[in-house]
Amino acid sequence: MIRVSENIILKPILNSDTKTLFQLMKEIYPLAYSHFWEDKGAWYLNSQYSEKNILKELSQKNTDYYFVIYKNEIIGNFRIIWDAKLDGLSIKRQVKLHRLYLHQKIHGKGIGKQLVSWLEEKSKHKNYKAIWLDTMDTKLQAFEFYKNLGYQYQSHVFLNFELMHDEVRKMSQVYKKL
Repeated sequence: MIRVSENIILKPILNSDTKTLFQLMKEIYPLAYSHFWEDKGAWYLNSQYSEKNILKELSQKNTDYYFVIYKNEIIGNFRIIWDAKLDGLSIKRQVKLHRLYLHQKIHGKGIGKQLVSWLEEKSKHKNYKAIWLDTMDTKLQAFEFYKNLGYQYQSHVFLNFELMHDEVRKMSQVYKKL
């Protein structure tokens, strides 16, 4: 376990935690993203958080995958991919913040900011020079959150998931030099 602050702990997600992660995301994901999908996000949850996919992600090299624990309660997940390069960004030694999902009930408490700050410090310590991530353009709160932390636009991609509404497919790729 990693203590980020007095009330925030990162607990590594293990192969035996697939059901716990799936249940957590069944609660978190629809609150934020169900309107993106024709099926309210069921396909996304069942594919991305299936036991098979989670085990595949846990076995990938250069990744860290954590439960976020706040005041002794699991309230989110946090996935980092070390040495993941953003196309078109010439900075050497990049890390990708792949997932940061937090339950809506704790939004506004500074937890996301503390986690990103922790990742930035850990990345600097490991001699990384940039952090990047994908953020949904239509989730303005998330986009503004990263912008306010010093992240800047690099490029964008369009998601091609069949059940996703066309108007929400754009994701901006943002980065921050460390």
